[in-house]
Amino acid sequence: MITTAALAKDLAPTGALRVSVNLGNPVLAQGTPADPGGVTVDIAHEIGARLGVPVELLCFDAARKSYEAMAQGRADLCFLAVDPAREAEVAFTALYVVIEGVFAVPRASDIATAADVDRTGVRIGVKRGSAYDLFLTRTLRHATVVRGDEGVAVFQAEGLEAAAGIRQPMTEFAGAHPEVRLIEDRFMQIQQAVGTTRERRPETVAFLRELVEELKANGFVAEALRRSGRSESLVAPAAR
Repeated sequence: MITTAALAKDLAPTGALRVSVNLGNPVLAQGTPADPGGVTVDIAHEIGARLGVPVELLCFDAARKSYEAMAQGRADLCFLAVDPAREAEVAFTALYVVIEGVFAVPRASDIATAADVDRTGVRIGVKRGSAYDLFLTRTLRHATVVRGDEGVAVFQAEGLEAAAGIRQPMTEFAGAHPEVRLIEDRFMQIQQAVGTTRERRPETVAFLRELVEELKANGFVAEALRRSGRSESLVAPAAR
């Protein structure tokens, strides 16, 4: 059986656990680079505590930047949505949180459901490199994706037919803009997991997977979500 010291050496070879945190997803991380918080930050510190190493948080404003830090060797651990485009570089645990991707449209639009969005002439604003950018790029047959630093920003700036995003901030956006309405049914589940590089030892990846399952089962993830003002209903089910 692998020792904690060996796990720490493999996962944190610099002596500190370098963790990329995406502050662009307000469900999972909040605050500033100087003072981040949220469920991802809490899990990162718990992993560091289990390994007996300090944690260094590398904060970014977009998932693609968090992914790039991992792929380029600047981070040892990441918190990202599982996607085939990322799995070539990242070994993921089972899910710890599941959130929803939804669309917003102009109030006068005749689009009524998520399925209605995928038709010729519909342009969808997305945050470049986000999980829903990757998903929609892969699955759309007729509509087109328009990428920007923020999906709702490019939606507004270019007068697009739809914007895609995470349910919680999209609900807030629609509530603050009466000319916009939310499409209530989701177009995808955004499945969040802990990840590390595929060069890690199998025992290291197994340690992360088992720890994530433990933190879901013992209420750690639910409590971390509550502390950050998020619903514990987002906790992913136990892995099968």
